[in-house]
Amino acid sequence: MNKQDLIGKVAEITGMQKSDSEKAVNAVFDQITDVLKQRGEVRLVGFGTFKTSIRKASQGRNPRTNEVIQIPQSTRPKFTAGKGLKEAVNNAG
Repeated sequence: MNKQDLIGKVAEITGMQKSDSEKAVNAVFDQITDVLKQRGEVRLVGFGTFKTSIRKASQGRNPRTNEVIQIPQSTRPKFTAGKGLKEAVNNAG
């Protein structure tokens, strides 16, 4: 399923117009993104938690030249599935 499929399914389930459904889906994604940009956490009980983690700076190697390179510190988004989602997936089939 891609984003357009998700928008279509939300419209179908809710009876919303597809354009309104697209606004709703985009609003949810935008809010999650905004909270993560501020290093916050979005906790959706039964579904999961979106948060960030910091990856420390490290050294790596360029595989083509074998040259040592510095990999800078970065912030990564993380998702941890909640109990309800885990159970639903494990009992799916």
